[in-house]
Amino acid sequence: MAIHPRTTTVPAPYVVPTTDRWDGSDGAWSTFSISIGTPPQSFRVLVSTLGQETWVPVPEGCTSLDPSNCADSRGVETFNSAASPGFRTNASSTWELIGLYDLGLETALNYSGNGLFGYDTVRLGSGQDPDAISVAHQVVAGIAAKDYFLGLLGLNAMSSSFSSVSEPVDSLLHSLKQQNGIPSLSYSYTAGASYRFKKVPGSLILGGYDRSRFEVPGFNFTFASEHNRDLIVGVQSIVASNSLQGVVSLTLSGHLSLIDSTIPHIWLPEDVCERFEKAFGLTYDPSTDLYLVNETAHAKLLELSPSITFKLGNSIYTSDNASTNIVLPYAAFDQQVSWPYYTNATYNYFPIRRGANETQYQIGRTLLQEAYLVVDQERRNFSIGQTIFSDPLPEVDLVAILSPNDSALGGLKPGSSGLSTGAIVGIAIGALVVVLVIVAIIFLRRRHRRRSPLIPEVAEDQAAPEQEHVPVAQLDGLPVHELAASHAPAGLKRKCTPPQELSGAMDDTAIFELPSTVAYEMDATELRREGTGRGDVR
Repeated sequence: MAIHPRTTTVPAPYVVPTTDRWDGSDGAWSTFSISIGTPPQSFRVLVSTLGQETWVPVPEGCTSLDPSNCADSRGVETFNSAASPGFRTNASSTWELIGLYDLGLETALNYSGNGLFGYDTVRLGSGQDPDAISVAHQVVAGIAAKDYFLGLLGLNAMSSSFSSVSEPVDSLLHSLKQQNGIPSLSYSYTAGASYRFKKVPGSLILGGYDRSRFEVPGFNFTFASEHNRDLIVGVQSIVASNSLQGVVSLTLSGHLSLIDSTIPHIWLPEDVCERFEKAFGLTYDPSTDLYLVNETAHAKLLELSPSITFKLGNSIYTSDNASTNIVLPYAAFDQQVSWPYYTNATYNYFPIRRGANETQYQIGRTLLQEAYLVVDQERRNFSIGQTIFSDPLPEVDLVAILSPNDSALGGLKPGSSGLSTGAIVGIAIGALVVVLVIVAIIFLRRRHRRRSPLIPEVAEDQAAPEQEHVPVAQLDGLPVHELAASHAPAGLKRKCTPPQELSGAMDDTAIFELPSTVAYEMDATELRREGTGRGDVR
Protein backbone atom coordinates (compact mmCIF):
# COMPACT_ATOMS: atom_id res chain seq x y z
CA MET A 1 0.00 0.00 0.00
CA ALA A 2 1.50 3.33 -1.07
CA ILE A 3 2.23 5.93 1.59
CA HIS A 4 1.30 9.45 0.52
CA PRO A 5 2.75 12.60 2.05
CA ARG A 6 0.55 14.84 4.18
CA THR A 7 -1.05 17.55 2.02
CA THR A 8 -2.52 19.94 4.58
CA THR A 9 -1.72 23.58 3.77
CA VAL A 10 -1.12 25.91 6.67
CA PRO A 11 -2.24 29.48 5.91
CA ALA A 12 0.12 32.43 5.97
CA PRO A 13 -0.21 35.14 8.62
CA TYR A 14 -2.62 37.92 7.75
CA VAL A 15 -1.51 41.55 7.76
CA VAL A 16 -4.36 43.84 8.82
CA PRO A 17 -4.15 47.05 6.76
CA THR A 18 -3.56 50.37 8.45
CA THR A 19 -5.32 53.55 7.41
CA ASP A 20 -3.46 56.71 6.45
CA ARG A 21 -5.03 58.49 9.41
CA TRP A 22 -3.86 59.27 12.95
CA ASP A 23 -6.95 59.34 15.12
CA GLY A 24 -7.89 59.91 18.74
CA SER A 25 -9.06 62.51 21.25
CA ASP A 26 -6.20 61.57 23.60
CA GLY A 27 -3.25 61.37 21.21
CA ALA A 28 -2.32 60.58 17.62
CA TRP A 29 -2.88 56.85 17.11
CA SER A 30 -2.38 54.75 14.01
CA THR A 31 -5.71 53.11 13.14
CA PHE A 32 -6.61 49.97 11.21
CA SER A 33 -9.15 49.51 8.45
CA ILE A 34 -12.13 47.19 8.92
CA SER A 35 -15.64 46.99 7.49
CA ILE A 36 -18.86 45.56 8.87
CA GLY A 37 -22.03 44.20 7.29
CA THR A 38 -23.47 43.67 3.82
CA PRO A 39 -22.86 45.92 1.96
CA PRO A 40 -19.73 46.73 3.98
CA GLN A 41 -19.58 49.87 6.13
CA SER A 42 -15.98 50.96 6.77
CA PHE A 43 -14.35 52.14 10.00
CA ARG A 44 -10.97 53.17 11.38
CA VAL A 45 -10.39 51.29 14.62
CA LEU A 46 -7.83 50.66 17.34
CA VAL A 47 -6.59 47.31 18.60
CA SER A 48 -7.73 45.78 21.89
CA THR A 49 -5.50 43.09 23.38
CA LEU A 50 -7.96 42.75 26.28
CA GLY A 51 -11.20 42.44 24.31
CA GLN A 52 -12.30 39.75 21.87
CA GLU A 53 -15.07 41.43 19.87
CA THR A 54 -15.42 44.09 17.20
CA TRP A 55 -16.88 47.41 18.33
CA VAL A 56 -17.84 50.34 16.09
CA PRO A 57 -19.66 53.63 16.78
CA VAL A 58 -23.38 53.90 16.00
CA PRO A 59 -25.31 57.09 15.10
CA GLU A 60 -26.40 57.52 18.73
CA GLY A 61 -22.74 58.18 19.60
CA CYS A 62 -22.90 61.71 18.21
CA THR A 63 -25.51 64.34 19.14
CA SER A 64 -26.45 67.84 18.06
CA LEU A 65 -24.30 69.15 20.92
CA ASP A 66 -21.17 67.48 19.56
CA PRO A 67 -18.80 68.94 16.94
CA SER A 68 -19.97 68.56 13.35
CA ASN A 69 -17.11 66.16 12.58
CA CYS A 70 -17.98 63.88 15.51
CA ALA A 71 -18.61 60.73 13.46
CA ASP A 72 -15.46 61.15 11.37
CA SER A 73 -13.37 61.85 14.48
CA ARG A 74 -14.69 58.56 15.92
CA GLY A 75 -13.44 56.62 12.89
CA VAL A 76 -16.63 56.38 10.82
CA GLU A 77 -15.89 56.34 7.07
CA THR A 78 -18.19 57.37 4.22
CA PHE A 79 -20.91 54.91 3.17
CA ASN A 80 -22.61 54.90 -0.23
CA SER A 81 -20.52 57.95 -1.21
CA ALA A 82 -21.90 60.03 1.65
CA ALA A 83 -20.87 60.90 5.19
CA SER A 84 -22.09 58.27 7.64
CA PRO A 85 -23.25 58.94 11.22
CA GLY A 86 -22.11 55.50 12.37
CA PHE A 87 -22.85 51.81 11.87
CA ARG A 88 -26.39 51.51 10.55
CA THR A 89 -27.65 48.05 11.40
CA ASN A 90 -30.76 48.48 9.25
CA ALA A 91 -28.53 49.00 6.20
CA SER A 92 -26.86 45.58 6.59
CA SER A 93 -28.69 42.53 5.23
CA THR A 94 -26.52 40.21 7.36
CA TRP A 95 -27.14 41.87 10.75
CA GLU A 96 -28.75 39.65 13.42
CA LEU A 97 -29.66 41.29 16.73
CA ILE A 98 -28.49 39.79 20.03
CA GLY A 99 -29.56 42.65 22.29
CA LEU A 100 -28.46 45.51 24.53
CA TYR A 101 -25.69 44.57 26.96
CA ASP A 102 -23.07 46.35 29.00
CA LEU A 103 -19.63 46.60 27.40
CA GLY A 104 -17.84 45.68 30.62
CA LEU A 105 -14.31 45.81 29.23
CA GLU A 106 -12.39 48.39 31.27
CA THR A 107 -14.46 48.41 34.45
CA ALA A 108 -11.38 48.42 36.70
CA LEU A 109 -10.52 51.82 35.22
CA ASN A 110 -14.12 53.05 35.60
CA TYR A 111 -14.83 53.13 31.89
CA SER A 112 -18.49 52.39 31.24
CA GLY A 113 -21.04 52.10 28.48
CA ASN A 114 -23.52 49.79 26.81
CA GLY A 115 -23.50 48.20 23.40
CA LEU A 116 -26.03 47.10 20.80
CA PHE A 117 -24.79 43.56 20.19
CA GLY A 118 -25.47 41.41 17.17
CA TYR A 119 -23.92 39.13 14.57
CA ASP A 120 -22.59 40.40 11.27
CA THR A 121 -19.82 39.90 8.74
CA VAL A 122 -16.47 41.42 9.71
CA ARG A 123 -13.87 42.24 7.05
CA LEU A 124 -10.27 43.01 7.93
CA GLY A 125 -9.90 45.77 5.39
CA SER A 126 -12.03 48.54 3.94
CA GLY A 127 -15.27 47.88 2.11
CA GLN A 128 -13.49 48.71 -1.16
CA ASP A 129 -10.68 46.20 -0.62
CA PRO A 130 -11.41 43.04 -2.66
CA ASP A 131 -8.58 41.14 -0.95
CA ALA A 132 -9.77 41.75 2.61
CA ILE A 133 -10.40 38.53 4.51
CA SER A 134 -13.96 38.28 5.86
CA VAL A 135 -15.61 36.23 8.59
CA ALA A 136 -19.37 35.81 8.76
CA HIS A 137 -21.57 35.72 11.87
CA GLN A 138 -19.20 37.53 14.23
CA VAL A 139 -20.10 39.37 17.42
CA VAL A 140 -20.29 43.10 16.70
CA ALA A 141 -21.17 45.82 19.20
CA GLY A 142 -22.48 49.22 18.23
CA ILE A 143 -21.16 51.72 20.80
CA ALA A 144 -22.29 55.22 21.74
CA ALA A 145 -20.32 55.82 24.95
CA LYS A 146 -17.40 58.19 24.46
CA ASP A 147 -15.24 56.38 27.00
CA TYR A 148 -14.48 54.17 23.99
CA PHE A 149 -14.05 56.98 21.50
CA LEU A 150 -12.89 54.90 18.53
CA GLY A 151 -13.98 51.43 17.53
CA LEU A 152 -11.99 48.39 18.64
CA LEU A 153 -10.77 45.18 17.02
CA GLY A 154 -10.51 42.59 19.80
CA LEU A 155 -7.63 40.09 19.63
CA ASN A 156 -8.39 38.00 22.70
CA ALA A 157 -9.23 34.37 21.90
CA MET A 158 -11.87 33.99 24.60
CA SER A 159 -15.49 33.49 23.61
CA SER A 160 -18.42 35.76 24.51
CA SER A 161 -21.59 34.78 26.27
CA PHE A 162 -24.98 36.46 26.52
CA SER A 163 -27.99 35.54 28.59
CA SER A 164 -30.13 35.53 25.43
CA VAL A 165 -27.80 33.11 23.61
CA SER A 166 -27.66 29.46 24.66
CA GLU A 167 -24.00 28.80 23.77
CA PRO A 168 -20.79 30.86 24.05
CA VAL A 169 -19.85 32.59 20.80
CA ASP A 170 -16.36 32.17 19.32
CA SER A 171 -14.01 35.14 19.12
CA LEU A 172 -12.98 36.66 15.79
CA LEU A 173 -9.49 35.19 16.09
CA HIS A 174 -10.85 31.71 16.79
CA SER A 175 -13.24 31.96 13.84
CA LEU A 176 -10.41 33.03 11.54
CA LYS A 177 -8.35 30.03 12.58
CA GLN A 178 -11.31 27.66 12.18
CA GLN A 179 -11.85 28.80 8.58
CA ASN A 180 -8.12 28.36 7.87
CA GLY A 181 -7.56 32.09 7.53
CA ILE A 182 -4.62 32.24 9.95
CA PRO A 183 -2.18 29.57 11.21
CA SER A 184 -2.76 30.00 14.96
CA LEU A 185 -4.40 32.02 17.72
CA SER A 186 -1.42 34.36 17.80
CA TYR A 187 -0.78 37.95 16.80
CA SER A 188 1.83 40.69 16.84
CA TYR A 189 1.25 44.40 17.29
CA THR A 190 3.05 47.70 17.57
CA ALA A 191 1.08 50.93 17.82
CA GLY A 192 3.03 53.06 15.36
CA ALA A 193 4.72 56.40 16.05
CA SER A 194 3.51 59.67 14.55
CA TYR A 195 6.71 61.40 15.75
CA ARG A 196 9.14 59.06 13.92
CA PHE A 197 10.43 60.13 10.49
CA LYS A 198 7.42 60.73 8.21
CA LYS A 199 5.03 59.06 10.66
CA VAL A 200 5.54 55.31 10.99
CA PRO A 201 2.20 53.45 11.00
CA GLY A 202 1.31 50.64 13.35
CA SER A 203 1.53 46.96 12.46
CA LEU A 204 -0.96 44.19 13.23
CA ILE A 205 -0.30 40.65 12.04
CA LEU A 206 -2.60 37.74 12.86
CA GLY A 207 -0.92 34.35 13.10
CA GLY A 208 2.67 35.60 13.04
CA TYR A 209 5.02 38.57 13.29
CA ASP A 210 7.30 40.79 11.23
CA ARG A 211 10.88 40.01 12.19
CA SER A 212 12.12 43.24 10.60
CA ARG A 213 10.18 45.49 13.00
CA PHE A 214 11.75 44.65 16.37
CA GLU A 215 14.74 43.45 18.32
CA VAL A 216 13.98 39.85 19.26
CA PRO A 217 14.20 39.55 23.06
CA GLY A 218 16.08 36.73 24.73
CA PHE A 219 13.15 35.36 26.71
CA ASN A 220 9.36 35.01 26.75
CA PHE A 221 6.82 36.17 29.30
CA THR A 222 4.33 33.58 30.54
CA PHE A 223 0.60 34.23 30.77
CA ALA A 224 -0.73 35.20 34.18
CA SER A 225 -3.36 33.08 35.90
CA GLU A 226 -5.67 36.04 36.53
CA HIS A 227 -9.02 35.82 34.78
CA ASN A 228 -8.94 37.76 31.49
CA ARG A 229 -5.62 39.42 32.45
CA ASP A 230 -3.08 37.27 30.63
CA LEU A 231 -0.50 39.86 29.61
CA ILE A 232 0.86 40.73 33.04
CA VAL A 233 4.45 41.97 33.28
CA GLY A 234 6.65 42.99 36.16
CA VAL A 235 7.65 46.65 35.89
CA GLN A 236 11.00 46.29 37.61
CA SER A 237 12.16 49.88 37.23
CA ILE A 238 11.52 53.12 35.35
CA VAL A 239 14.46 55.49 34.82
CA ALA A 240 14.38 58.92 33.17
CA SER A 241 17.41 60.49 31.48
CA ASN A 242 17.84 64.18 30.56
CA SER A 243 14.74 65.07 32.57
CA LEU A 244 14.30 68.36 34.45
CA GLN A 245 16.09 66.54 37.30
CA GLY A 246 18.69 64.87 35.08
CA VAL A 247 18.96 61.09 35.46
CA VAL A 248 16.41 59.95 38.03
CA SER A 249 14.77 56.71 39.10
CA LEU A 250 10.99 57.05 39.00
CA THR A 251 10.35 53.87 41.02
CA LEU A 252 11.52 52.68 44.42
CA SER A 253 10.23 49.14 43.90
CA GLY A 254 8.66 47.02 41.20
CA HIS A 255 4.97 46.43 40.50
CA LEU A 256 2.88 44.19 38.25
CA SER A 257 1.07 45.74 35.30
CA LEU A 258 -1.29 44.60 32.54
CA ILE A 259 -0.39 45.22 28.89
CA ASP A 260 -3.62 46.55 27.36
CA SER A 261 -3.68 48.32 23.99
CA THR A 262 -7.35 49.30 24.46
CA ILE A 263 -6.24 52.32 26.47
CA PRO A 264 -3.72 55.05 25.59
CA HIS A 265 -2.35 55.71 29.07
CA ILE A 266 0.15 54.10 31.41
CA TRP A 267 -1.51 53.65 34.81
CA LEU A 268 1.05 53.75 37.62
CA PRO A 269 1.20 53.75 41.43
CA GLU A 270 0.52 57.24 42.75
CA ASP A 271 4.01 57.67 44.22
CA VAL A 272 5.51 56.91 40.80
CA CYS A 273 3.24 59.52 39.21
CA GLU A 274 4.45 62.06 41.76
CA ARG A 275 8.06 61.42 40.71
CA PHE A 276 7.04 61.87 37.07
CA GLU A 277 5.44 65.21 38.03
CA LYS A 278 8.72 66.52 39.43
CA ALA A 279 10.96 65.09 36.71
CA PHE A 280 8.84 66.45 33.85
CA GLY A 281 7.13 69.52 35.34
CA LEU A 282 3.63 68.06 34.99
CA THR A 283 0.42 69.66 36.25
CA TYR A 284 -2.32 67.37 37.55
CA ASP A 285 -5.89 68.23 36.50
CA PRO A 286 -8.31 66.64 39.00
CA SER A 287 -11.31 67.35 36.74
CA THR A 288 -10.07 64.88 34.12
CA ASP A 289 -7.45 62.93 36.10
CA LEU A 290 -4.92 63.86 33.40
CA TYR A 291 -1.42 65.33 33.59
CA LEU A 292 -1.08 68.52 31.53
CA VAL A 293 2.16 70.11 30.32
CA ASN A 294 2.25 73.92 30.29
CA GLU A 295 4.00 75.80 27.51
CA THR A 296 7.12 76.57 29.55
CA ALA A 297 7.66 72.96 30.62
CA HIS A 298 6.81 71.72 27.12
CA ALA A 299 9.42 73.95 25.49
CA LYS A 300 12.07 72.91 28.00
CA LEU A 301 11.31 69.20 27.55
CA LEU A 302 11.54 69.53 23.78
CA GLU A 303 14.95 71.15 24.26
CA LEU A 304 16.20 68.47 26.68
CA SER A 305 14.72 65.56 24.69
CA PRO A 306 14.49 63.17 27.67
CA SER A 307 14.12 59.41 27.42
CA ILE A 308 12.39 56.96 29.74
CA THR A 309 13.46 53.32 30.14
CA PHE A 310 11.03 50.67 31.36
CA LYS A 311 12.66 47.45 32.56
CA LEU A 312 10.11 44.63 32.24
CA GLY A 313 10.28 41.01 33.39
CA ASN A 314 8.22 38.02 34.46
CA SER A 315 8.37 39.24 38.07
CA ILE A 316 8.93 42.51 39.88
CA TYR A 317 12.51 41.55 40.69
CA THR A 318 15.32 42.44 38.30
CA SER A 319 17.08 39.64 36.46
CA ASP A 320 19.77 40.29 33.86
CA ASN A 321 18.82 37.30 31.70
CA ALA A 322 15.03 37.48 32.16
CA SER A 323 14.18 41.12 31.60
CA THR A 324 13.94 43.50 28.68
CA ASN A 325 14.41 47.27 28.41
CA ILE A 326 11.98 49.40 26.40
CA VAL A 327 13.29 52.93 25.82
CA LEU A 328 10.81 55.69 24.97
CA PRO A 329 11.76 59.19 23.82
CA TYR A 330 9.88 62.14 25.30
CA ALA A 331 8.11 62.43 21.93
CA ALA A 332 6.19 59.23 22.76
CA PHE A 333 4.66 61.06 25.76
CA ASP A 334 4.23 64.40 23.99
CA GLN A 335 0.53 63.98 23.19
CA GLN A 336 -2.45 66.32 22.82
CA VAL A 337 -5.88 65.94 24.41
CA SER A 338 -9.08 67.60 23.23
CA TRP A 339 -12.86 67.04 23.09
CA PRO A 340 -14.60 65.22 24.73
CA TYR A 341 -12.11 65.58 27.62
CA TYR A 342 -12.09 69.37 27.15
CA THR A 343 -14.65 71.50 25.32
CA ASN A 344 -13.28 73.81 22.61
CA ALA A 345 -9.69 73.39 23.77
CA THR A 346 -6.62 71.27 23.05
CA TYR A 347 -3.83 70.82 25.59
CA ASN A 348 -0.43 69.20 25.67
CA TYR A 349 -0.57 66.31 28.09
CA PHE A 350 1.56 63.47 29.41
CA PRO A 351 -0.31 60.12 29.15
CA ILE A 352 0.22 58.66 32.61
CA ARG A 353 -2.61 58.09 35.10
CA ARG A 354 -2.84 57.53 38.84
CA GLY A 355 -3.71 53.95 39.72
CA ALA A 356 -5.58 53.51 43.00
CA ASN A 357 -4.56 49.87 43.39
CA GLU A 358 -2.89 47.00 41.54
CA THR A 359 -6.00 46.23 39.46
CA GLN A 360 -5.53 49.64 37.82
CA TYR A 361 -1.84 49.33 36.96
CA GLN A 362 -1.93 49.03 33.18
CA ILE A 363 0.35 49.77 30.23
CA GLY A 364 -1.46 51.11 27.18
CA ARG A 365 -0.60 52.20 23.66
CA THR A 366 1.90 54.85 24.76
CA LEU A 367 4.54 52.21 25.50
CA LEU A 368 3.51 50.11 22.48
CA GLN A 369 4.63 52.94 20.18
CA GLU A 370 8.19 51.84 20.97
CA ALA A 371 7.53 48.17 21.82
CA TYR A 372 6.61 45.22 19.60
CA LEU A 373 4.27 42.70 21.22
CA VAL A 374 4.07 39.05 20.06
CA VAL A 375 1.36 36.92 21.72
CA ASP A 376 0.92 33.14 21.37
CA GLN A 377 -2.43 32.33 22.97
CA GLU A 378 -2.14 28.59 22.39
CA ARG A 379 1.19 28.24 24.19
CA ARG A 380 0.18 30.95 26.68
CA ASN A 381 3.22 33.16 26.40
CA PHE A 382 4.29 36.43 24.80
CA SER A 383 7.33 38.56 24.10
CA ILE A 384 8.02 42.30 24.08
CA GLY A 385 10.92 43.76 22.12
CA GLN A 386 12.14 47.24 21.22
CA THR A 387 10.57 48.42 17.96
CA ILE A 388 13.02 49.15 15.13
CA PHE A 389 12.54 52.40 13.19
CA SER A 390 14.26 53.33 9.96
CA ASP A 391 13.54 55.45 6.89
CA PRO A 392 12.53 53.74 4.75
CA LEU A 393 11.21 50.84 6.81
CA PRO A 394 12.93 47.52 6.11
CA GLU A 395 11.29 45.00 3.82
CA VAL A 396 8.60 42.98 5.58
CA ASP A 397 9.94 39.68 6.94
CA LEU A 398 6.89 37.66 8.00
CA VAL A 399 7.28 34.61 10.21
CA ALA A 400 4.38 32.30 11.03
CA ILE A 401 3.56 31.09 14.50
CA LEU A 402 2.16 27.60 14.01
CA SER A 403 -0.40 25.93 16.23
CA PRO A 404 1.08 23.33 18.60
CA ASN A 405 -0.70 20.57 16.67
CA ASP A 406 0.79 21.70 13.36
CA SER A 407 4.30 22.33 14.65
CA ALA A 408 4.33 18.89 16.30
CA LEU A 409 3.71 17.30 12.92
CA GLY A 410 6.81 18.47 11.20
CA GLY A 411 6.92 22.25 11.34
CA LEU A 412 4.66 22.96 8.37
CA LYS A 413 5.27 26.34 6.82
CA PRO A 414 2.55 28.70 5.58
CA GLY A 415 2.03 28.66 1.86
CA SER A 416 3.86 25.37 1.47
CA SER A 417 2.57 22.08 0.12
CA GLY A 418 2.19 20.84 3.66
CA LEU A 419 5.33 18.69 3.61
CA SER A 420 7.80 18.93 6.46
CA THR A 421 11.37 19.86 5.68
CA GLY A 422 12.37 16.24 6.26
CA ALA A 423 9.75 15.09 3.78
CA ILE A 424 10.93 17.50 1.11
CA VAL A 425 14.54 16.39 1.49
CA GLY A 426 13.48 12.75 1.58
CA ILE A 427 11.55 13.03 -1.66
CA ALA A 428 14.39 14.91 -3.30
CA ILE A 429 16.79 12.06 -2.62
CA GLY A 430 14.19 9.37 -3.10
CA ALA A 431 14.58 8.00 0.41
CA LEU A 432 11.10 7.60 1.80
CA VAL A 433 12.47 5.66 4.76
CA VAL A 434 14.47 8.68 5.84
CA VAL A 435 11.32 10.78 5.70
CA LEU A 436 9.44 8.40 7.97
CA VAL A 437 12.29 8.25 10.46
CA ILE A 438 12.62 12.04 10.62
CA VAL A 439 8.89 12.55 11.02
CA ALA A 440 8.79 9.92 13.78
CA ILE A 441 11.69 11.53 15.65
CA ILE A 442 10.16 15.00 15.44
CA PHE A 443 6.78 13.70 16.55
CA LEU A 444 8.25 11.88 19.55
CA ARG A 445 10.35 14.85 20.63
CA ARG A 446 7.41 17.23 20.41
CA ARG A 447 5.20 14.75 22.16
CA HIS A 448 7.70 14.48 24.97
CA ARG A 449 7.81 18.24 25.28
CA ARG A 450 4.02 18.49 25.38
CA ARG A 451 3.91 16.10 28.31
CA SER A 452 6.10 18.35 30.42
CA PRO A 453 4.07 19.40 33.46
CA LEU A 454 5.69 22.84 33.38
CA ILE A 455 4.51 23.88 29.94
CA PRO A 456 1.34 21.98 29.03
CA GLU A 457 -0.31 22.67 25.69
CA VAL A 458 -3.95 22.79 24.89
CA ALA A 459 -5.80 20.40 22.65
CA GLU A 460 -7.42 22.09 19.68
CA ASP A 461 -10.90 21.13 20.82
CA GLN A 462 -10.42 22.32 24.40
CA ALA A 463 -13.07 24.75 25.58
CA ALA A 464 -11.90 28.36 25.44
CA PRO A 465 -12.57 30.96 28.12
CA GLU A 466 -15.56 33.20 27.70
CA GLN A 467 -16.71 36.64 28.72
CA GLU A 468 -20.23 37.23 29.96
CA HIS A 469 -22.24 40.35 29.19
CA VAL A 470 -24.98 41.79 31.39
CA PRO A 471 -28.26 42.94 29.78
CA VAL A 472 -29.22 46.63 29.97
CA ALA A 473 -32.31 48.66 29.18
CA GLN A 474 -30.88 51.44 27.02
CA LEU A 475 -27.96 52.30 24.78
CA ASP A 476 -26.18 54.72 27.13
CA GLY A 477 -29.20 56.68 28.27
CA LEU A 478 -30.81 57.44 24.95
CA PRO A 479 -32.23 59.77 23.85
CA VAL A 480 -30.14 62.16 25.97
CA HIS A 481 -26.83 60.79 24.64
CA GLU A 482 -24.71 61.84 27.60
CA LEU A 483 -21.16 60.71 28.25
CA ALA A 484 -21.48 57.34 29.93
CA ALA A 485 -18.83 57.91 32.60
CA SER A 486 -15.99 60.12 33.68
CA HIS A 487 -12.57 59.17 32.40
CA ALA A 488 -11.09 57.35 35.31
CA PRO A 489 -9.88 53.73 35.78
CA ALA A 490 -11.46 49.73 33.52
CA GLY A 491 -12.15 46.12 33.94
CA LEU A 492 -11.35 42.54 34.20
CA LYS A 493 -14.44 40.76 33.20
CA ARG A 494 -17.48 41.70 31.29
CA LYS A 495 -20.99 40.65 31.96
CA CYS A 496 -23.78 41.36 29.63
CA THR A 497 -27.41 41.22 30.56
CA PRO A 498 -30.26 40.79 28.09
CA PRO A 499 -31.91 43.82 26.53
CA GLN A 500 -35.28 45.11 27.64
CA GLU A 501 -35.85 47.83 25.08
CA LEU A 502 -34.22 49.18 21.96
CA SER A 503 -33.97 52.65 20.59
CA GLY A 504 -34.68 53.03 16.98
CA ALA A 505 -32.73 53.61 15.01
CA MET A 506 -7.87 50.07 1.96
CA ASP A 507 -5.06 49.87 1.08
CA ASP A 508 -4.29 46.64 -0.78
CA THR A 509 -4.01 43.78 1.66
CA ALA A 510 -2.24 40.56 0.86
CA ILE A 511 -1.38 37.39 2.63
CA PHE A 512 2.38 37.52 2.53
CA GLU A 513 4.47 34.49 1.66
CA LEU A 514 6.78 33.47 4.44
CA PRO A 515 10.54 33.35 4.12
CA SER A 516 12.04 29.89 4.19
CA THR A 517 12.74 29.86 7.89
CA VAL A 518 11.65 27.77 10.78
CA ALA A 519 8.31 28.93 12.09
CA TYR A 520 8.50 30.93 15.31
CA GLU A 521 7.39 29.07 18.37
CA MET A 522 7.15 30.14 21.95
CA ASP A 523 7.45 27.68 24.77
CA ALA A 524 4.43 25.43 24.95
CA THR A 525 1.91 26.20 27.64
CA GLU A 526 -1.74 25.50 28.18
CA LEU A 527 -4.38 27.67 26.49
CA ARG A 528 -7.10 27.93 29.07
CA ARG A 529 -8.88 30.99 30.33
CA GLU A 530 -11.80 31.69 32.53
CA GLY A 531 -14.61 32.89 30.33
CA THR A 532 -15.96 36.33 30.42
CA GLY A 533 -19.45 35.70 29.28
CA ARG A 534 -20.15 38.50 27.27
CA GLY A 535 -18.95 36.95 30.10
CA ASP A 536 -16.66 34.37 31.44
CA VAL A 537 -13.84 32.51 29.82
CA ARG A 538 -13.83 28.77 30.06
